[in-house]
Amino acid sequence: MSKAKNGSGFSRRKFLKGVGVGTGALSTGLLSTAETLSHAGALTSGTPQGPGAVPITLHVNGRVHRLTVEPRVTLLDALRMDLEITGAKRVCDRGTCGACSMLLDGKVIYGCSMLAIDAQGHAITTVEGLSVDGKPHPLMTAFVAHDGQQCGFCTPGFIVASKAFLDRTPHPTREQVNHGLGGNLCRCGTYHGIREAVLEVGNSGGKAHGAV
Repeated sequence: MSKAKNGSGFSRRKFLKGVGVGTGALSTGLLSTAETLSHAGALTSGTPQGPGAVPITLHVNGRVHRLTVEPRVTLLDALRMDLEITGAKRVCDRGTCGACSMLLDGKVIYGCSMLAIDAQGHAITTVEGLSVDGKPHPLMTAFVAHDGQQCGFCTPGFIVASKAFLDRTPHPTREQVNHGLGGNLCRCGTYHGIREAVLEVGNSGGKAHGAV
């Protein structure tokens, strides 16, 4: 049986491998399909390791962390359980809600859907890494001012995704905010406050509420 490929020469097997557990790259709003596939191909290349625990090195929020994990451990679990970096939350654990959103080289990924071993050599930023010298990021204070959080589980992921979105779209319209944050869900329904917070920070050039 022949192996079908699409017109770009990207095989179905490689596509499924690229956008599965090993990547978690979001294509909703923040990444185009082409960017997602390119990112996935870069992350999944390499020599297979395991099944036992292996040493890895992660660069998180400007610091280098060396730890030993089984190759099956997700980036989210490695951060929360091994490094006690708990800002990113596990909620759906299926790569759909965005509560575990974090940045990989400036692009949003779902931490629950990427293997920790695949994150080596990349700059990882969680919500903890957005504050500078103890000062909260403008998005953090804007979320509070506009009551953009209730239970708080989705909030870290929304703030991280909003940061990446504003980096790409500094002065967004309301429609662009709606689309750009489409990869994150809020079960409490605080979308109005979240959108107002992002619009305020975007329109103020990132200087809302006296933060950095």
